[in-house]
Amino acid sequence: MRPGRRFTALALLFVIPSFQITPAFAEPQPRSEEWWFDAWQIREKVWPLTQGEGIVVAVIDTGIEAGLPDLNGVVLPGYEYGGSQKGDGRHDYDTEKGGHGTAMAALIAGQGIGSGMVGIAPKVRVLPIAAHSVNDALTIRYAVDHGAKVINMSWSSAAAHCPVSTQTAVNYALQHDVVIVAAAGNQGNSRESSNSPANCAGVMAVGAVDADLNIWEKSTPGSNVVIAAPGVSVGSIGKDGTFNWKVNGTSQATALTSGVVALVRSRYPKMSAREVTQRVVATAKDIGPKGWDRRSGQGALIPYLALDAHVPASAPNPVYSRFDQRKSLPNASHPSPSMGSRKQNEVNDDDDRIPVAFVGVLAGPGLVAVIGFFVWMRRKK
Repeated sequence: MRPGRRFTALALLFVIPSFQITPAFAEPQPRSEEWWFDAWQIREKVWPLTQGEGIVVAVIDTGIEAGLPDLNGVVLPGYEYGGSQKGDGRHDYDTEKGGHGTAMAALIAGQGIGSGMVGIAPKVRVLPIAAHSVNDALTIRYAVDHGAKVINMSWSSAAAHCPVSTQTAVNYALQHDVVIVAAAGNQGNSRESSNSPANCAGVMAVGAVDADLNIWEKSTPGSNVVIAAPGVSVGSIGKDGTFNWKVNGTSQATALTSGVVALVRSRYPKMSAREVTQRVVATAKDIGPKGWDRRSGQGALIPYLALDAHVPASAPNPVYSRFDQRKSLPNASHPSPSMGSRKQNEVNDDDDRIPVAFVGVLAGPGLVAVIGFFVWMRRKK
């Protein structure tokens, strides 16, 4: 054996065993307080199918404390609206609740490092959009234009009707194949849900349930509610990185729903937002009064069914049914936009039309010039 070959063979004796004894990738282990992992059989039935690879989820909230170990490597540079300084969204400015945006991001994509907080879709990437003031239109459009396939809005503001500018932005998101998930609200039976953006056509509005699939008493009912998810004793980390499990709200239910939507989008990358929404809603488990109801919608979210069940094309899709119905109303599909820096014609439903100026050139003297040029070239040959 030649010296070079002998050396190679000896080297392989050491190298090959090293590959054999390298342990497989260890999936993150959720904290014992994260009861929804067992309830949803995340490790047993969901993660073997997908952990959210390839999907970006935009979190429109108070920003995200990206430097925390539990969010290491998952928070993309984003944007900050309305603050004293324009930032990239990777700092949580929340002082009232200790880091609301951070908590939502961790429910979706926590890495299990530091506090041990694990999200249900740990391989997604999160796009932080910090909004100091309510400007749904700009933030939604930013999320769409920067690659988000799911938009999480774990908050609400009182509005009798969906603001025109917000509905226009929702239209834009749906036209660009993006799913928007929003919280129904925490007012309970005190009033009918009239919270924006959950009351906008085309938005998946989420109520909250406990571990026994009982609807949370403060989950706000409404004709727009389509599904319910865990929202009672659903803990997460704050911007200081500590875990707090005694937290209730449709905010948490919304974040977990966004995580499930991201999982479905990852498993079925060619499936449209319309089909993804249909699949998630149609596989929900009916709870409360039989059929749809104003507090739990179509029922409780069941992730592994959303990922693996057969869903017929005729299955209900109340999110898009409401959106389609609205579009069929006079003047409903072209509301007057209020987008600031965006061009007026970009926010309507005719984004894909051929520019009028170009058509005018071809229809007038420009067409003659083009034809003349090709005739001249043919004769030249």
